[in-house]
Parts: sequence; structure tokens; C-alpha cells
Amino acid sequence: MPLTASDPRPHDAHAPDSRYALWRLLVTLLIMTVGSSGMYVVSVVIPAVQAEFGIDRAQASLPYTLLMIGFGVGGVVMGRLADRFGVMWPLLGGAVALGLGYVACALAPNIVVFVAAQAVLVGLLGSSAAFAPLVADTSLWFVKRRGIAVAICASGNYIAGAVWPPIVQHFVETVGWRQAYLGMGVFCGVAMFGLALFMRPRPPAVVMNAAPVAGSPIDADTLRPFGLSLGTAQGLLCVAGVACCVAMAMPQVHIVAYCTDLGFGAARGAQMLSLMLACGIVSRLVSGAICDRIGGLRTLLLGSALQCVALLLFLPFDGLVPLFVVSAMFGLFQGGLVPSYAIIVREHFPPAEAGARVGTVLMCTLLGMALGGWMSGKVFDLTGSYHAAFVNGIAWNLLNMSIAVTLLWRVRGRLTGGTALRT
Repeated sequence: MPLTASDPRPHDAHAPDSRYALWRLLVTLLIMTVGSSGMYVVSVVIPAVQAEFGIDRAQASLPYTLLMIGFGVGGVVMGRLADRFGVMWPLLGGAVALGLGYVACALAPNIVVFVAAQAVLVGLLGSSAAFAPLVADTSLWFVKRRGIAVAICASGNYIAGAVWPPIVQHFVETVGWRQAYLGMGVFCGVAMFGLALFMRPRPPAVVMNAAPVAGSPIDADTLRPFGLSLGTAQGLLCVAGVACCVAMAMPQVHIVAYCTDLGFGAARGAQMLSLMLACGIVSRLVSGAICDRIGGLRTLLLGSALQCVALLLFLPFDGLVPLFVVSAMFGLFQGGLVPSYAIIVREHFPPAEAGARVGTVLMCTLLGMALGGWMSGKVFDLTGSYHAAFVNGIAWNLLNMSIAVTLLWRVRGRLTGGTALRT
């Protein structure tokens, strides 16, 4: 039945910012914590897998690399499915794929099967359903507190990184990595499937967009975001996502190696990384609250500028205590960058396309992390110094800032022009 202006559904229990929306946010956080496990479990079992299959460290690292590529590409596919059918169905399929992927890894007779299971079942079809589609879906259920809601949702990814590695490590040491994977397959598959059943209702913003009132005007701002075509605007956000995460990857991927080179040891570097990620959770929540006040674009620009400051501080300080302080600052500054892209998409693009467009931008941030990790290592190999790698990260960060400034300038210009025309 077509919606009309008097249709009561936008004001019912499934309306934006309702109690149901808050309940749904809690379920979303749990799903992301369970579903994102695939990103972290493989890192824990790398030594055991390497020893059993008799392979070198580069080959043992391949499952993680291909998993992340599958995770990024799958986010776009799952986002499109969520746009068309609702987020529940991709989540149900992702739960089945994730469970089967863990089981297939546990039964893998060689590294080839193990890599394939990680890349296709765990990454492409499994964990990918529990990130980008959920971020996009959350952005459609909140209006007044959209920023903090998306931040809470995205924090599930970091919570998974804090919760799952020690649990998996315990079972690897006590029963072996294959049994640990079997247990993960049963628990994560069943838990994610059951939680997904609570996600059946479609977001009200999509319902209204799918059945507009007859004769109502089309929102030109969402058809030409920033005064640009949809493709051009999406492309700029994708470039910005790659650039900000190339810069972000330098400390996150290489801080342990950097501390080792400075003579502090890998254990101290691991502590710095843990502190950085813990501060990242705080950063996501604080940035979400800030985003509700100043909007996605300004939050992106603020976070990018602060991240640049933290990267600059890595250059003059190489003592143990200063590095801990700067690592904490870096975590506090960068955690809100990735969720801000989801807010920008929600604010400036058609709601019915949120899943696919958020998935595309977040895929680019993942590619930026992968590129940044490799590029920083390559710069180090060429120069023998991590200082040059930090400078490279700062240059990419400045590219991200320039795009954010350009888009913000175009938005302010359109608002000023619109006001002049009305007066």
C-alpha cells in the first residue's frame, strides 16, 4: 500500500530514534563483535598454521591479506543486497558462511584450502556482512543522535579486536588451533544467525524513500551531493578514504617493528599498539558525539587534522615514554575518521543507496590500510628509516585534508548561494 503524508508508520515503534532503534543498536553492536572475529582470529593462529603446514612467514601471512581483500569487496556486495532486501538477509547468509568458513579452516588439509576458506567464506561472504551494511543500516535508524549511534556500532569492530584474540589464544594453547576454529565456527555461526533474526524491519528512511508521496519534490541535494554528480562525489570520498587510511596504517602496522628497531623490543611495541586501539574506541565514541553537533564533513576534517598532528609528533620523539604518549594521542585522534564517512554518505546521498555507497567507501579505507602497511615497509626498505615512512603518511594525510576542505567549501558555497537566492 503506498505511503501517504498521513501514514502513521513513520511515527510508530519502528520510527527513527525510537526505543526499537536503541534496541536494534545493541543487537547491531553484538553482531559486529561476533561477525568481525574473522578479522582477528587468523592473526592469532599464524604461528601454529605456519608450523603445521611447514611454510614461511610470508605464506602464513597470506590468509590475512586475502581475507581483508575479500572483506572489503564483500562489504560492497553485502551493502547492495542490504539496500534491496534489508540487512537481515545478508546477515543470515553471512552467519552461515562465517560458520562454514571456520569449520573449513579447521579441516583444511593444506595451506591452499586454508587460504581459500579465509578469503571466500570468512572474508568475502562472512565477516563482510557484519561491518559496512550494519554501519549504513544504523545511520538510517537515527536522526538526532546519528553520529554517536554510528560510532557505537563501529566500535564493535574494535571490541572484537580486544575480545577474540585472547580467547582464541587460550584455546589454541589448550586444545589446538583446529579445535579452536571448530568451536568458533559453531559459536559464531549460531550466535550471528540468531541475532540477525532481530533485524527484519526495514529502516524508516528507506521505506519513505522507496514510496514517495505523489507530487512531492525530489531532494536535489542528495542527487547532486556537494554540487557534484553522484559518481564524482563518491569518487572523491573514496580517494579521501584511501588517503586517510594510508596515513593511519603507518603507526598501526609498523609500531611494533619501529619499537624493535629502537631497541625497546616487540613486547613494548605490542603494548603501544594495544593502547592505541583502546584509545581508538574512546575516540570513536567522542567523535560520534562531536559529529552530532558539527556534521560528518567537519568531523572528518577535524579528525584528519588531529591525525596529522600526531603523525608529526612521531618525528621528533623516539623515547619509550614519549612514544607511549604519542601512540595514545594517535589512537584518540584517528578512531572517528572511518565512521565519519558513513555519516557523510547519509547526509549527502540518497538513503536507499546507503548500503552500497557506505560499503564502497569503507572498502577504500580497507584498501588504504593495506596499501599504507605495504608502502610504509617499502619506504623503510628504500631509505632504512621509519622517519621517511612517517613523512609519506603525512603527505597522504594532507591529501585527505584537502579533499575534506574542498567538499566543505562547496557545501558552504551552496548554502550561501541558496540563502542569497531566497533573499
